[in-house]
Amino acid sequence: MPFAKSALTAVLTLASATRTAAFSHVGILRQRGGAAMPVLSTASISSTTALHANVKKLSEPAKDLLPNVDVFIFDCDGVIWRGDSVIEGIPETLSKLRSLGKKMFFVTNNSTKSRKGYKKKFDSLGLDVPAEEIFSSSFAAAAYFEQTNFKETGKKVYVVGEVGIQEELDLIGVPHFGGPQDAGKIPDMGPGCAVSHDPDVGAVVVGFDRNINYYKIQYAQLCINENPGCEFIATNLDAVTHLTDAQEWAGNGSMVGAIKGCTGKEPTVVGKPGPLMIDYLCDKLNLDRSRICMVGDRLDTDVLFGNDNGLKSLLVLSGVTSEEKLLSDKNTITPDFYADSIVDFFMDENAKVGSTV
Repeated sequence: MPFAKSALTAVLTLASATRTAAFSHVGILRQRGGAAMPVLSTASISSTTALHANVKKLSEPAKDLLPNVDVFIFDCDGVIWRGDSVIEGIPETLSKLRSLGKKMFFVTNNSTKSRKGYKKKFDSLGLDVPAEEIFSSSFAAAAYFEQTNFKETGKKVYVVGEVGIQEELDLIGVPHFGGPQDAGKIPDMGPGCAVSHDPDVGAVVVGFDRNINYYKIQYAQLCINENPGCEFIATNLDAVTHLTDAQEWAGNGSMVGAIKGCTGKEPTVVGKPGPLMIDYLCDKLNLDRSRICMVGDRLDTDVLFGNDNGLKSLLVLSGVTSEEKLLSDKNTITPDFYADSIVDFFMDENAKVGSTV
């Protein structure tokens, strides 16, 4: 599927009757204005634990979830796939949702790929997902710069991260350097040595970086600490991520933490749970927040994203969050529902099929 050369002229095609709507980074940021939280029916949902009475396990999706949701926003890692493996039953579940006329968007905090790169991953896993349904935090970073007219400042961006951020910045014509090109660099730390940095860097973007090193950290902190007005942007603060399906790996929160530690500054976070991407979807596509459900495997990003932005929220246990952690009395972030995986959206239908075997 071809991608537009400029985010300002790209076209977002929806999986709907008309399947057309304007696609632009511009206008994504706005004040949420205290959107009302949706009230959910709990008539047929019973509490599964005394530890946390407000947490409801999805039991009758055909009654309590599907009729009340027009749009599902799915996280990817831990919801659709783990590492490079599709979670069992996902292709069939997505197909069933489309057959019901549900709109779907896939919003990931992983910035290692651009939207184009994620389209390739969906294809490689045999998932038929249109490119216009995919949003990554690398896209969100570029959206932020376009919204704030960064290009007009004549400044550059230093990237601690991977190619996904660079590809999205190229689409909007913002000059950048760093990223994979600085992998393997080792600063000379002998007597009298110093790392020189570009005074024209006006922003440092920190995304997940499998080649993070001391040179990148030093260069980033020099720009933030010594360049007047230099912005510190983080694609996300995820503590862990799924590089493989065998274990959890340190996430972008560890990279951002290193820069926070040596600058003493808090970053502007453009990925979940921030409002940037949901504001775009609602404003440009005229979506009703009360009819949107955010589905993810993380409490502090996915569920918080839903709760803070006036959406329904559903936590799945197919990723990083265990049922024990969710139901702990120490947990203060409560989804509207939780389920083992999104396959449970059709548990009634699956149960009928199983009973006939």
